[in-house]
Amino acid sequence: MTKRFLTIALISLSMSAFAQQEIRLYEGAAPGSENVENKEKALHDANGQIQTIYGVVEPTITVYLPETSKSKSSTAVILCSGGGLSAHSWGDNVINMAEWLNKRGIAAIGLKYRTRISNGPRPKFDPSKMLNVDITNFDKLVKSNTNPDLTGADDTNINNAIADALRAMEIIKQHAGEWNIDTTKIGYLGFSAGGGVAIGATVRADNMHRPAFLATIFGPSLTDVDVPENAPNLFIATRGNHQNVAAGLLSLYLDWKKAGANAELHIYDDGYGPFGPNDIGNTSGTWRESFYRWLTFNKF
Repeated sequence: MTKRFLTIALISLSMSAFAQQEIRLYEGAAPGSENVENKEKALHDANGQIQTIYGVVEPTITVYLPETSKSKSSTAVILCSGGGLSAHSWGDNVINMAEWLNKRGIAAIGLKYRTRISNGPRPKFDPSKMLNVDITNFDKLVKSNTNPDLTGADDTNINNAIADALRAMEIIKQHAGEWNIDTTKIGYLGFSAGGGVAIGATVRADNMHRPAFLATIFGPSLTDVDVPENAPNLFIATRGNHQNVAAGLLSLYLDWKKAGANAELHIYDDGYGPFGPNDIGNTSGTWRESFYRWLTFNKF
């Protein structure tokens, strides 16, 4: 890996006081995306902070390190944002979460995985071949695969994203000493579709790329799950009324437990669909504290 390849750009954000580094995952085009035109664009809020990113064909990681005085755990969390595999909810899932983790002495790595695989229209889903499962009949799922499109039309998209997550793990481990990260304390935290990316990377990883822990927030698997030997500790949070998602995550939890692995599942009954840390008054709004306590309890 050359210094030219690992060109590091320091970035300053008006809304953030913590330093960042952005690193491209591949030298040249990402494998499988050589002929895809780069039309990436980002939407910002009124203060200039990135909120959403579209059309990613040149994947990167952005490194958010805690202040030296606060860095005690040497743990790193790879943040995989949601966005239906067609966008990144970067502001909520990466920037805000990274700042929250840094305040607790934990390094955060934002993964900007590939979203679109071509310049053409997104494959059309056949409604008759769409998954429709609620939590009460989760046993209809096969290998906890909760990909809503049963035709496989969008498989390349999720496979590219998973490849990017594995590549990110490799680069982070290579720079662990430089960033004061313990290579045995690197794990994924995925949101929505990003949870599917994190799960896919975990079950496909070899020993070098396997994370120490896996956390997914309302993000079920989008590929078949075969729980690996020595599976990492798993943390799950979802709302029970989240169609498909809750079923997929309950199935994933049971797969982990059947394999004899460590798993913890939080199912909230305070609404429908996704949730965030700012849901004041809702029980799901406490998930970050539960996740942090889970990390410390498991010595990460």
